[in-house]
Amino acid sequence: MIKKLKSEVLTSIKNKRLNVFLLFLFSAFVILIFTKLSKSYTSTISFDIEKINVPQDKIILNDSSHQFKVTLKTHGFKWLNYYFTKPKLKIDFSNEVYKNQNTFVFTKSVSYLNEKKPFRNGVALLNINPDTLFFKYDTNLVKKIPVRIETDIAFSPGYDVKNNYSTIPDSIVVIGPHEIVQQMESIQTENIVLTDVRTDISETVKLKLPKASSDLKFSTKAIKFNANVGKFTEGTVAIPIQVTNLPQNISIKYFPKEVKVYYYTSLEDFNAIVPSDFKVKCDFNKSIDNQSVLIPEITKAPKNVKNVRLNLKRIEFIILK
Repeated sequence: MIKKLKSEVLTSIKNKRLNVFLLFLFSAFVILIFTKLSKSYTSTISFDIEKINVPQDKIILNDSSHQFKVTLKTHGFKWLNYYFTKPKLKIDFSNEVYKNQNTFVFTKSVSYLNEKKPFRNGVALLNINPDTLFFKYDTNLVKKIPVRIETDIAFSPGYDVKNNYSTIPDSIVVIGPHEIVQQMESIQTENIVLTDVRTDISETVKLKLPKASSDLKFSTKAIKFNANVGKFTEGTVAIPIQVTNLPQNISIKYFPKEVKVYYYTSLEDFNAIVPSDFKVKCDFNKSIDNQSVLIPEITKAPKNVKNVRLNLKRIEFIILK
Protein backbone atom coordinates (compact mmCIF):
# COMPACT_ATOMS: atom_id res chain seq x y z
CA MET A 1 0.00 0.00 0.00
CA ILE A 2 2.85 2.36 0.94
CA LYS A 3 4.71 1.47 -2.28
CA LYS A 4 1.64 2.26 -4.38
CA LEU A 5 1.17 5.63 -2.68
CA LYS A 6 4.85 6.46 -3.23
CA SER A 7 4.57 5.60 -6.91
CA GLU A 8 1.54 7.87 -7.37
CA VAL A 9 3.33 10.80 -5.70
CA LEU A 10 6.38 10.40 -7.94
CA THR A 11 4.14 10.23 -11.06
CA SER A 12 2.32 13.39 -10.01
CA ILE A 13 5.60 15.26 -9.52
CA LYS A 14 6.83 14.14 -12.93
CA ASN A 15 3.57 15.27 -14.61
CA LYS A 16 3.80 18.68 -12.95
CA ARG A 17 7.38 19.04 -14.19
CA LEU A 18 6.24 18.11 -17.70
CA ASN A 19 3.38 20.63 -17.60
CA VAL A 20 5.74 23.36 -16.43
CA PHE A 21 8.16 22.49 -19.24
CA LEU A 22 5.38 22.66 -21.85
CA LEU A 23 4.19 25.98 -20.46
CA PHE A 24 7.68 27.46 -20.71
CA LEU A 25 8.05 26.05 -24.24
CA PHE A 26 4.75 27.59 -25.36
CA SER A 27 5.65 30.92 -23.75
CA ALA A 28 9.00 30.94 -25.55
CA PHE A 29 7.24 30.20 -28.87
CA VAL A 30 4.76 33.04 -28.37
CA ILE A 31 7.54 35.48 -27.50
CA LEU A 32 9.46 34.38 -30.61
CA ILE A 33 6.40 34.92 -32.84
CA PHE A 34 5.72 38.36 -31.40
CA THR A 35 9.37 39.29 -31.83
CA LYS A 36 9.29 38.23 -35.48
CA LEU A 37 6.00 39.97 -36.21
CA SER A 38 7.13 43.21 -34.61
CA LYS A 39 10.03 43.52 -37.07
CA SER A 40 9.70 45.27 -40.43
CA TYR A 41 9.84 43.22 -43.63
CA THR A 42 9.94 44.07 -47.32
CA SER A 43 8.07 41.79 -49.71
CA THR A 44 6.23 41.80 -53.05
CA ILE A 45 2.66 40.54 -53.32
CA SER A 46 -0.04 40.53 -56.01
CA PHE A 47 -2.92 42.99 -55.84
CA ASP A 48 -6.13 42.51 -57.81
CA ILE A 49 -7.75 45.52 -59.46
CA GLU A 50 -11.11 46.87 -58.33
CA LYS A 51 -12.60 49.11 -61.03
CA ILE A 52 -14.90 51.85 -59.76
CA ASN A 53 -16.90 54.61 -61.50
CA VAL A 54 -16.64 53.02 -64.94
CA PRO A 55 -18.81 55.01 -67.43
CA GLN A 56 -22.22 53.33 -67.82
CA ASP A 57 -22.04 53.22 -71.61
CA LYS A 58 -18.67 51.47 -71.52
CA ILE A 59 -17.74 47.94 -70.52
CA ILE A 60 -14.23 46.86 -69.58
CA LEU A 61 -13.29 43.66 -71.34
CA ASN A 62 -12.04 40.99 -68.96
CA ASP A 63 -8.32 40.55 -68.82
CA SER A 64 -6.62 38.29 -66.28
CA SER A 65 -3.40 40.30 -66.65
CA HIS A 66 -4.94 43.24 -64.79
CA GLN A 67 -2.92 42.78 -61.63
CA PHE A 68 -0.25 44.73 -59.79
CA LYS A 69 2.92 43.38 -58.22
CA VAL A 70 3.34 45.67 -55.21
CA THR A 71 6.44 45.90 -53.05
CA LEU A 72 5.63 46.97 -49.49
CA LYS A 73 7.53 47.49 -46.27
CA THR A 74 5.75 47.05 -42.97
CA HIS A 75 5.94 45.03 -39.75
CA GLY A 76 4.79 41.45 -39.56
CA PHE A 77 1.44 42.09 -37.92
CA LYS A 78 0.22 44.13 -40.89
CA TRP A 79 1.60 41.54 -43.31
CA LEU A 80 -0.83 39.06 -41.81
CA ASN A 81 -3.75 41.13 -43.17
CA TYR A 82 -2.47 40.76 -46.73
CA TYR A 83 -1.96 37.03 -46.42
CA PHE A 84 -5.36 36.28 -44.91
CA THR A 85 -7.35 38.71 -47.12
CA LYS A 86 -6.85 38.95 -50.88
CA PRO A 87 -5.56 42.52 -51.35
CA LYS A 88 -7.13 44.87 -53.92
CA LEU A 89 -6.17 48.23 -55.33
CA LYS A 90 -8.98 50.54 -56.47
CA ILE A 91 -8.76 52.43 -59.76
CA ASP A 92 -11.22 55.29 -60.18
CA PHE A 93 -12.17 55.56 -63.85
CA SER A 94 -13.66 59.02 -63.31
CA ASN A 95 -10.34 60.76 -62.65
CA GLU A 96 -7.41 58.31 -62.65
CA VAL A 97 -7.43 57.11 -66.27
CA TYR A 98 -7.35 58.65 -69.72
CA LYS A 99 -8.67 57.39 -73.06
CA ASN A 100 -6.49 56.25 -75.91
CA GLN A 101 -8.63 54.97 -78.81
CA ASN A 102 -10.52 51.93 -77.42
CA THR A 103 -8.40 51.74 -74.28
CA PHE A 104 -8.40 53.29 -70.82
CA VAL A 105 -4.86 53.92 -69.59
CA PHE A 106 -3.86 54.02 -65.93
CA THR A 107 -0.36 55.27 -65.22
CA LYS A 108 0.52 56.54 -61.77
CA SER A 109 3.75 56.92 -59.88
CA VAL A 110 4.61 55.48 -56.50
CA SER A 111 4.60 58.95 -54.99
CA TYR A 112 1.04 59.54 -56.27
CA LEU A 113 -0.20 56.33 -54.71
CA ASN A 114 1.55 57.14 -51.44
CA GLU A 115 -0.14 60.56 -51.40
CA LYS A 116 -3.49 58.91 -52.04
CA LYS A 117 -2.78 56.59 -49.09
CA PRO A 118 -4.51 53.43 -50.33
CA PHE A 119 -2.57 51.48 -47.70
CA ARG A 120 -2.83 51.46 -43.91
CA ASN A 121 -0.71 53.67 -41.72
CA GLY A 122 2.67 52.13 -41.14
CA VAL A 123 2.75 50.52 -44.60
CA ALA A 124 5.26 51.98 -47.05
CA LEU A 125 4.78 51.50 -50.81
CA LEU A 126 8.23 51.01 -52.36
CA ASN A 127 7.46 49.86 -55.89
CA ILE A 128 4.60 48.92 -58.19
CA ASN A 129 4.87 46.85 -61.33
CA PRO A 130 3.67 47.57 -63.90
CA ASP A 131 3.15 51.29 -63.34
CA THR A 132 0.88 51.41 -66.40
CA LEU A 133 -2.19 49.30 -67.11
CA PHE A 134 -4.26 49.20 -70.30
CA PHE A 135 -7.98 48.40 -70.10
CA LYS A 136 -9.62 47.59 -73.41
CA TYR A 137 -13.23 48.65 -73.48
CA ASP A 138 -16.17 48.42 -75.81
CA THR A 139 -19.43 50.32 -76.16
CA ASN A 140 -22.43 48.51 -74.78
CA LEU A 141 -24.95 47.25 -77.33
CA VAL A 142 -28.56 46.49 -76.43
CA LYS A 143 -30.13 43.79 -78.60
CA LYS A 144 -33.34 41.77 -78.46
CA ILE A 145 -32.82 38.18 -79.58
CA PRO A 146 -35.32 35.31 -79.94
CA VAL A 147 -35.38 32.25 -77.70
CA ARG A 148 -34.88 28.94 -79.52
CA ILE A 149 -36.38 25.84 -77.87
CA GLU A 150 -34.58 22.51 -77.77
CA THR A 151 -36.96 19.65 -77.01
CA ASP A 152 -36.97 15.89 -76.70
CA ILE A 153 -40.63 15.20 -75.90
CA ALA A 154 -42.36 11.84 -76.28
CA PHE A 155 -46.17 11.83 -76.06
CA SER A 156 -48.36 8.97 -74.94
CA PRO A 157 -50.00 7.09 -77.87
CA GLY A 158 -52.88 9.17 -79.26
CA TYR A 159 -51.68 12.42 -77.64
CA ASP A 160 -49.89 15.41 -79.14
CA VAL A 161 -49.44 19.14 -78.75
CA LYS A 162 -52.45 21.11 -80.02
CA ASN A 163 -50.67 24.26 -81.10
CA ASN A 164 -47.04 25.25 -81.35
CA TYR A 165 -44.88 25.30 -78.26
CA SER A 166 -44.69 28.73 -76.65
CA THR A 167 -42.25 30.49 -74.35
CA ILE A 168 -42.68 33.42 -71.98
CA PRO A 169 -40.88 35.54 -72.91
CA ASP A 170 -40.25 34.58 -76.54
CA SER A 171 -37.14 36.77 -76.67
CA ILE A 172 -34.68 38.32 -74.25
CA VAL A 173 -32.63 41.51 -74.09
CA VAL A 174 -28.84 41.21 -74.08
CA ILE A 175 -26.54 44.06 -73.09
CA GLY A 176 -22.81 43.81 -73.64
CA PRO A 177 -19.81 44.60 -75.82
CA HIS A 178 -20.85 45.54 -79.35
CA GLU A 179 -18.48 43.06 -81.00
CA ILE A 180 -19.94 40.16 -78.98
CA VAL A 181 -23.65 41.02 -78.89
CA GLN A 182 -23.96 41.85 -82.60
CA GLN A 183 -23.00 38.25 -83.45
CA MET A 184 -25.74 36.74 -81.27
CA GLU A 185 -28.74 35.71 -83.39
CA SER A 186 -30.64 33.59 -80.85
CA ILE A 187 -30.38 32.09 -77.39
CA GLN A 188 -31.07 28.40 -76.89
CA THR A 189 -32.79 26.70 -73.98
CA GLU A 190 -31.47 23.68 -72.20
CA ASN A 191 -32.84 20.47 -73.65
CA ILE A 192 -36.42 19.83 -72.45
CA VAL A 193 -36.76 16.06 -71.96
CA LEU A 194 -40.24 14.66 -71.20
CA THR A 195 -41.73 11.19 -71.68
CA ASP A 196 -45.25 9.71 -71.80
CA VAL A 197 -46.83 13.18 -71.92
CA ARG A 198 -50.63 13.36 -71.91
CA THR A 199 -51.34 16.61 -70.03
CA ASP A 200 -50.56 20.27 -70.61
CA ILE A 201 -46.91 21.24 -70.22
CA SER A 202 -45.70 24.10 -68.05
CA GLU A 203 -42.00 24.09 -67.24
CA THR A 204 -39.38 26.63 -66.19
CA VAL A 205 -36.34 26.13 -68.40
CA LYS A 206 -32.87 27.65 -68.06
CA LEU A 207 -31.18 29.30 -71.00
CA LYS A 208 -27.85 28.13 -72.37
CA LEU A 209 -25.83 31.26 -71.71
CA PRO A 210 -22.53 31.78 -73.54
CA LYS A 211 -19.53 30.41 -71.64
CA ALA A 212 -17.77 33.78 -71.76
CA SER A 213 -20.80 35.66 -70.42
CA SER A 214 -19.23 37.67 -67.60
CA ASP A 215 -19.23 40.78 -69.83
CA LEU A 216 -22.89 40.25 -70.81
CA LYS A 217 -26.12 41.12 -69.03
CA PHE A 218 -29.35 39.21 -69.75
CA SER A 219 -32.89 40.36 -69.05
CA THR A 220 -33.60 36.83 -67.77
CA LYS A 221 -31.73 33.55 -67.42
CA ALA A 222 -34.78 31.27 -67.55
CA ILE A 223 -38.07 31.17 -69.47
CA LYS A 224 -41.48 29.57 -69.07
CA PHE A 225 -42.20 26.77 -71.56
CA ASN A 226 -45.88 25.99 -72.25
CA ALA A 227 -47.84 23.60 -74.47
CA ASN A 228 -51.47 22.56 -74.69
CA VAL A 229 -51.71 18.77 -74.99
CA GLY A 230 -54.77 16.79 -76.02
CA LYS A 231 -55.99 13.53 -77.52
CA PHE A 232 -55.50 13.27 -81.28
CA THR A 233 -57.02 11.21 -84.07
CA GLU A 234 -56.51 10.83 -87.81
CA GLY A 235 -58.97 12.13 -90.38
CA THR A 236 -59.40 11.81 -94.15
CA VAL A 237 -61.03 14.06 -96.75
CA ALA A 238 -61.33 13.78 -100.55
CA ILE A 239 -60.14 16.96 -102.27
CA PRO A 240 -60.57 17.81 -105.99
CA ILE A 241 -57.36 18.56 -107.89
CA GLN A 242 -56.82 21.92 -109.56
CA VAL A 243 -54.32 22.24 -112.43
CA THR A 244 -52.61 25.63 -112.68
CA ASN A 245 -50.43 27.32 -115.35
CA LEU A 246 -51.91 25.23 -118.15
CA PRO A 247 -51.07 26.86 -121.52
CA GLN A 248 -54.08 28.21 -123.43
CA ASN A 249 -53.34 26.11 -126.50
CA ILE A 250 -53.25 22.86 -124.53
CA SER A 251 -56.11 20.77 -123.21
CA ILE A 252 -55.46 17.80 -120.96
CA LYS A 253 -57.32 15.02 -119.27
CA TYR A 254 -55.97 13.87 -115.91
CA PHE A 255 -56.90 11.19 -113.47
CA PRO A 256 -57.80 10.74 -110.78
CA LYS A 257 -59.77 13.97 -110.41
CA GLU A 258 -59.38 14.01 -106.64
CA VAL A 259 -57.01 12.74 -103.98
CA LYS A 260 -57.36 11.76 -100.38
CA VAL A 261 -55.79 14.02 -97.79
CA TYR A 262 -54.83 12.47 -94.46
CA TYR A 263 -54.33 14.64 -91.42
CA TYR A 264 -53.88 14.47 -87.67
CA THR A 265 -55.95 16.69 -85.36
CA SER A 266 -57.28 16.89 -81.82
CA LEU A 267 -60.61 15.32 -80.90
CA GLU A 268 -61.91 18.78 -80.04
CA ASP A 269 -61.26 20.07 -83.57
CA PHE A 270 -62.12 16.91 -85.50
CA ASN A 271 -65.75 17.79 -86.28
CA ALA A 272 -64.79 21.33 -87.32
CA ILE A 273 -62.55 20.14 -90.18
CA VAL A 274 -64.28 20.29 -93.61
CA PRO A 275 -63.01 19.57 -97.16
CA SER A 276 -63.07 23.26 -98.09
CA ASP A 277 -60.27 23.83 -95.55
CA PHE A 278 -57.87 22.11 -97.98
CA LYS A 279 -56.66 22.78 -101.50
CA VAL A 280 -54.57 20.52 -103.73
CA LYS A 281 -53.00 21.86 -106.92
CA CYS A 282 -50.81 20.54 -109.74
CA ASP A 283 -48.57 23.14 -111.37
CA PHE A 284 -48.27 22.25 -115.07
CA ASN A 285 -44.95 24.12 -115.22
CA LYS A 286 -43.54 21.58 -112.75
CA SER A 287 -44.56 18.56 -114.83
CA ILE A 288 -41.80 16.04 -115.40
CA ASP A 289 -40.22 16.28 -118.87
CA ASN A 290 -41.08 13.46 -121.27
CA GLN A 291 -43.52 12.04 -118.73
CA SER A 292 -47.26 12.54 -118.58
CA VAL A 293 -47.21 13.07 -114.85
CA LEU A 294 -48.22 15.95 -112.58
CA ILE A 295 -47.09 16.38 -108.97
CA PRO A 296 -49.93 17.20 -106.53
CA GLU A 297 -49.18 19.69 -103.75
CA ILE A 298 -51.21 20.73 -100.72
CA THR A 299 -51.45 24.51 -100.99
CA LYS A 300 -53.96 25.09 -98.21
CA ALA A 301 -54.60 23.39 -94.87
CA PRO A 302 -56.13 24.57 -91.58
CA LYS A 303 -53.83 25.57 -88.73
CA ASN A 304 -55.33 23.05 -86.31
CA VAL A 305 -54.10 20.00 -88.25
CA LYS A 306 -50.66 18.44 -88.55
CA ASN A 307 -48.90 15.64 -90.43
CA VAL A 308 -50.90 16.44 -93.57
CA ARG A 309 -50.16 14.10 -96.48
CA LEU A 310 -51.62 12.78 -99.74
CA ASN A 311 -52.41 9.22 -100.72
CA LEU A 312 -50.87 9.82 -104.19
CA LYS A 313 -47.59 11.40 -105.24
CA ARG A 314 -48.29 11.53 -108.99
CA ILE A 315 -51.26 12.34 -111.21
CA GLU A 316 -51.25 10.98 -114.76
CA PHE A 317 -52.52 13.07 -117.67
CA ILE A 318 -52.88 12.97 -121.45
CA ILE A 319 -52.80 15.89 -123.85
CA LEU A 320 -55.97 16.16 -125.92
CA LYS A 321 -54.71 18.89 -128.29
